[in-house]
Amino acid sequence: MNRIFPFLRWFTDYRKATFRADLVSGVTVALVLIPQSMAYAQLAGLPPYFGLYASFLPPMVAALFGSSRQLATGPVAVVSLMTAASLEPLATAGSPGYIAYAIVLALTVGLFQFALGLLRMGMVVNFLSHPVVNGFTNAAAIIIATSQLSKLFGVEVDKADHHYETVARVIVAACHYTHWPTLAMGVLALAIMYVLKRLNPKIPYVLVAVVVTTAISWATGFEKKQQVPLSSIASKEVRDLICSFNDLTTKVEELATERTEINGRLNGLQNDPNRDSLAYLHEGYELAATNVKIDKLKELVCAYRKRLRSFLLQAVVEKDGSVRFHLVAGAIVGESNDGRTWRLEVNNGVIDDDSVTVKSGGAVVGSIPRGLPTLAVPKFGVHEFLTLLPSAVIISFLGFMEAISIAKAMAARTGQVLDPNQELIGQGLANILGSVGQSYPTSGSFSRSAVNLQSGAQTGLSSVISSAAVAVTLLLFTPLLYYLPQATLAAIITMAVIGLVSVSSFIQSWRTHRVDGAIQLISFICTLGFAPHLDRGIMIGVVLSLGVYVFRGVKPHVAHLSLHPDGSFRDAKYWRLRECKHLSVIRFDASLFFANASYFEELVNERIKTLPELRHILLVANGINDMDASGEDVLALTIDNVRAAGVGFSMSGTKESVLALMKRTHLYEKVGEKNMFPTEVAAVAAFWDAAHKGSDEARCPLMEVCPVTPCGEEGGGRNVGNPGV
Repeated sequence: MNRIFPFLRWFTDYRKATFRADLVSGVTVALVLIPQSMAYAQLAGLPPYFGLYASFLPPMVAALFGSSRQLATGPVAVVSLMTAASLEPLATAGSPGYIAYAIVLALTVGLFQFALGLLRMGMVVNFLSHPVVNGFTNAAAIIIATSQLSKLFGVEVDKADHHYETVARVIVAACHYTHWPTLAMGVLALAIMYVLKRLNPKIPYVLVAVVVTTAISWATGFEKKQQVPLSSIASKEVRDLICSFNDLTTKVEELATERTEINGRLNGLQNDPNRDSLAYLHEGYELAATNVKIDKLKELVCAYRKRLRSFLLQAVVEKDGSVRFHLVAGAIVGESNDGRTWRLEVNNGVIDDDSVTVKSGGAVVGSIPRGLPTLAVPKFGVHEFLTLLPSAVIISFLGFMEAISIAKAMAARTGQVLDPNQELIGQGLANILGSVGQSYPTSGSFSRSAVNLQSGAQTGLSSVISSAAVAVTLLLFTPLLYYLPQATLAAIITMAVIGLVSVSSFIQSWRTHRVDGAIQLISFICTLGFAPHLDRGIMIGVVLSLGVYVFRGVKPHVAHLSLHPDGSFRDAKYWRLRECKHLSVIRFDASLFFANASYFEELVNERIKTLPELRHILLVANGINDMDASGEDVLALTIDNVRAAGVGFSMSGTKESVLALMKRTHLYEKVGEKNMFPTEVAAVAAFWDAAHKGSDEARCPLMEVCPVTPCGEEGGGRNVGNPGV
């Protein structure tokens, strides 16, 4: 029962004081979760209230069926960004189709994670190396922060094919016109959160920023927006442009409907074994032609939308008492006006001639549906599932790596024992059941988990209480969130991702291994360059990591050993030790398998060629953890070649698994029991006399140690004997 329902372990020796701690922690986390989740939902391209839906079931389910007692699950920045990057090519952000895709994506992610957990395959996340994840995380943090600039400056732009182009558009739009009250609201929210966090991290600084800015927004009428007829726009240029924009948008919608019909016919022909080839080719041509028409029209629509958004209007009271909106540059001098600068609100749809939206204020969250989300199993087909599967796999890996890393960090402080596979099951079930409650993909949150731990959470019941607090908010308090400024949500996201940027991680990777440092830097640059196609940056990093791993396996480190002043055998090249010309001690630091077997053979042959007076080779097998059939075959062939050249061969430090394999294949008999030694010291002592018989070598480095200097360092050793030999 404990394996199926891990939460039963919470109630072993559960006390009133424990419940009190969980209650305080759950409420505290909810105060951070509610505004954060709304901000992250918008980052994912969804209406804000879907963040609340994603905070209702997933935190509770992940806590009940996961292994960590303090991990706080819910919407997070990186997964939200990945959701938007995955779905924007498929549908318009915020549209019903987009929302449906997001829910199906959560289900797909959950099924994949749950399957990995059941199959006990939590180790597959190791394919995402830390340099790749660090490089991606740093780039994602910058992408997330810069994606909020438009909300902070109060401007609207269309997204470009690359994120850096979108940022450039925002900067150009902000230079043309910045809504200063919006910028002030965002800066105020940032200042409140920063100061309160520095004073005391336990203060719900996010909630304080939300309450203060929402109160200011309500009191000052921050959202100044109204609908007017098209005839109220005095400029003929603006009116004509609106009409042209509507015509083009209508044509795009008609072509999109036509494309859907063509796709349906094409799929029907594709699945028909007796299809008419000419009809199939014709439908394919029609589809391609329709796509070209749509792309060209969309470019025109984008240009018109940009132009319409750039118009700055002034409300002027005419002589008859009516209000008309003139271009600022063409406003009638002397006429009374409200002193505000008005702009047109232009979205992706057609602008209603009877209800043109003009605004002079900032953007707010607006109406949020009251009540819990409708529980329903997402409807999807095989095509949608297969389309979303590649993105779901990447999101699954990234989300789980984030969750398990946070859980491990907290377990190190609490002493809790974690089960990665159980955590996969918990995260998987959270996404599966979350999709039933209209949630998009979720994961473990670092900031909220830290709050959960700092506020004294003892069990996962704190996350259950957080979910309950979100449910109460959905049922009772959603009207209070109407005036919440969008700039505040942008500030919350920016504040959350600042901590993800870590220059020290690049320095640490470079110091650890320059190849890892290079991979992290390349992953970082590629993720930034390919954004919003974030999967490409990750895949490049993964391919590079696997390539380096394969290269290291094909050409592993090999050390030629000699005697060090401390009496041990060390790498002669690194420590600048002299080597014996009669007895070569070789240490192979990798498993011997098909990829590096020929390299091992070449290495030994090269050793024989470069040392004409060589009489014996000792293979130090401490680093050989395993051997496959190719490795065994090459080792047997190498022994024959070495002995055919009149050189002896022996092995030392052979591990039990390799030794058992050698005995099964009779390679052990080929080497000879008398040539197998437990240590290199014993092997050298056994063969030294025979290898130096008649030698003119005055001072053998294997018997008498000369002063040494480690590579790249100054100083030296001292002459000592080697009692072991």
